[in-house]
Amino acid sequence: MARDGGSTAGVTGPATDSTADRGRTARVPKYYRLKRHLKEMTEALPPGSPVPPERSLAAEFDTSRTTVRQALQELVVEGRLERIQGKGTFVAKPKVSQALQLTSYTEDMRAQGLEPTSQLLDIGYITADERLAELLDLPEGGRVLRIERLRLASGEPMAIETTHLSQARFPALRRSLVRYTSLYEALAEVYGVHLARAEETIETSLATPREAGLLGTDVGLPMLMLSRHSRDADGEPVEWVRSVYRGDRYKFVATLERPPAQTP
Repeated sequence: MARDGGSTAGVTGPATDSTADRGRTARVPKYYRLKRHLKEMTEALPPGSPVPPERSLAAEFDTSRTTVRQALQELVVEGRLERIQGKGTFVAKPKVSQALQLTSYTEDMRAQGLEPTSQLLDIGYITADERLAELLDLPEGGRVLRIERLRLASGEPMAIETTHLSQARFPALRRSLVRYTSLYEALAEVYGVHLARAEETIETSLATPREAGLLGTDVGLPMLMLSRHSRDADGEPVEWVRSVYRGDRYKFVATLERPPAQTP
């Protein structure tokens, strides 16, 4: 008998089978079952603990090394495992959690109890194209100071940060940076400029060979790509920054508040 007064007329066998099929649980791939087991196993181990090699895992779980490799790779991408070239795979440290706020990298890392250091990769002047000129409010073709740095936390590579600033607004900034470990400190002390607000965009990208080499990770590993356009209290542009963070070691946290209700 049909329920809720519905009629069974016109319902064929195949349609009924199809409906039943949609209710079935999808078959769990073998690699995923292995991944789930490895996740449970490694959660009980301290960071830095070695994971058995692929060959041993394949023999233990009676599966192929391809299946093992896929399970391990997904755990690496998720930041649960860390692969060190020439050494093996290890349980990863917890991700660094950073609040989305207008602070410097130095301030962020110290707030996490980590020691921030930077390695200067490149510094020099470039010519502003149309987009960069608009972002920094300078004529197209104007000079822009470009600073590329490798950011580390307690000795571990975390991000590649590329900062752009107007040479006309910040003359001799390149020399001033020799005396200051923080760019924001130099802007405040030398030029009296304080950042007041910024627009930040977060996207995903895949690690290029150069990025992977600098950050000590695998080519193609998911990265977090941040673009920050900062302004001072008068609304004048200060910097445009593009940063690439390791997706397996970093996460961002935002505090959200519901806006007040609008009165009619």
